[in-house]
Amino acid sequence: MDSQSTSSSVPASWTALLRRHAQEHVMTTRGLAVALGLVVLLLGQGVVRALAGDEIALRAALIGGFAGFATTALGAMPALVLRTIPQKLQDSLLGFAAGMMLAASAFSLLLPGLEAGAEILGHKGLGAAVVVAGMAVGVVLMLGLDEFTPHEHDTTGPCGAGHERCGRAWLFVFAIALHNLPEGMAIGVSFANGDLSVGLPLTTAIALQDIPEGLAVALALRAAGFRPLVAVAVAAASGILEPLGALMGVSLSSGLAPAYPLGLGLAAGAMIFVVSHEVIPETHRNGHQTPATLGLMAGFALMMVLDTTLG
Repeated sequence: MDSQSTSSSVPASWTALLRRHAQEHVMTTRGLAVALGLVVLLLGQGVVRALAGDEIALRAALIGGFAGFATTALGAMPALVLRTIPQKLQDSLLGFAAGMMLAASAFSLLLPGLEAGAEILGHKGLGAAVVVAGMAVGVVLMLGLDEFTPHEHDTTGPCGAGHERCGRAWLFVFAIALHNLPEGMAIGVSFANGDLSVGLPLTTAIALQDIPEGLAVALALRAAGFRPLVAVAVAAASGILEPLGALMGVSLSSGLAPAYPLGLGLAAGAMIFVVSHEVIPETHRNGHQTPATLGLMAGFALMMVLDTTLG
């Protein structure tokens, strides 16, 4: 397959796909627009407060976000010389990454969010309600964005009809890029209060699990016929949403006091959604459920250890 012709077909077909999804899912599109509008409003006030207040938290969040971007690029580098690795190993590594994300959501986002919510609002039930509300917003955002992500049955996707393998590769690229946004938001939120005991283990976990993700994206593109440099560049670029998400996260949580536990819940809800909706199904697609699940358990256990020792 000619990678140049494949790449050149992306913009037009992607625009057509977005337009078709918007027409077919009017209510979802409107709901996503409202949710994004609320996020933008909170983000605007948060940026002002973050810049005028705690610049250390903003700087730490951006460093954490760029650390995730850097490890994504680092993970993609072996694809310069490797065209593929055993599928079982690839699924195991992705399962490992999923386990770390799930543990990070629980121990570095939800539990601190519940604690912060109870302290800020003076009631455990109200604090939990705020975190759950944040989770709901995160899920709604991911559901809305998912409507604009191409799926394997979409012949109008980036590769057009008759290019199933390329279409599946781009699906995986979009899925990874999409879930890098809540990962970055999680990093930003974790540093919002300047608490390294929350931000450091979470950032470490996310940066570590970005390595197999970067490799998986690069290898998927190489298998679809892209040249090594192009595959590595696209895989690295998929991580750029992490520093952007980190800016969003720290800004959202720098607003009103309840915005901090709300932001933790939002990041956790978004991360859990993409793990269940995109990453785990990808690891099970090739019949390697058992090694992928063992990888998930190992990743979950490692994140628990990191949270305990670095927290």
